[in-house]
Amino acid sequence: MKETVLGINVNTENYDELIPMIFDRIETKEKSLIVAINPEKIIKAKNDPSLKKLLNDAEFQIPDGIGVILASKIQKGQITSRVTGVDMMMRLCEEAAKRQKAIFLYGGKPGIADKAAEKLRELYPSIIISGTQDGYEKDNEKVIAKINEAKPDLLFVAMGSPKQESWINANREQLHPTIYQGVGGSFDVLAGNVKRAPEAFQKIGMEWFYRLMKEPKRIKRQIALPLFLLEVARGSKKKQV
Repeated sequence: MKETVLGINVNTENYDELIPMIFDRIETKEKSLIVAINPEKIIKAKNDPSLKKLLNDAEFQIPDGIGVILASKIQKGQITSRVTGVDMMMRLCEEAAKRQKAIFLYGGKPGIADKAAEKLRELYPSIIISGTQDGYEKDNEKVIAKINEAKPDLLFVAMGSPKQESWINANREQLHPTIYQGVGGSFDVLAGNVKRAPEAFQKIGMEWFYRLMKEPKRIKRQIALPLFLLEVARGSKKKQV
């Protein structure tokens, strides 16, 4: 089920509801893209029709960001819990290990995908990682051939958004995997190069505040959140009238 936030579709399901839906698509060979939706992307999509189309064309749009949850509350919607990109990737890897579905990691600086793969094997000993490829290979055909030769069921692409989703959409019809997720800096987190906010911040949806304390220059990006919520509130009032 999906809800619309300022013209962008967002799934209302939580992790436990989404995971079976996603793995069912592997069985039926329905190629599907998972994109993470946050206020920043929604605001950008308002002025960028191609980004709006890219986000709305995805099969799954997960509510990554406390702002999307607050927006849903304002418009009396049904999105009640965050589904972050990095946690969705981890849940998918855990389930893939249980179901013996193969994954492939593509993107990041040389060696980062390999380190991320090592960490995943440590966390989920039965996981099948059919291959890795850094994001610095210029020959796209070589990348496609390597992924197809490995025959993974799930492909995680770490290039930053929306570049990673654009690459997936441009190539997925000639790629073997069924499930695709753009995961931004998740490989760096797994490799230990980037630290996530402490769990206490994650649980209350305040990762953004932790990052702001670490990087004060992010303040310009964070100012967009109240403006985003104000716009949602205005739109909600118009609908009521």
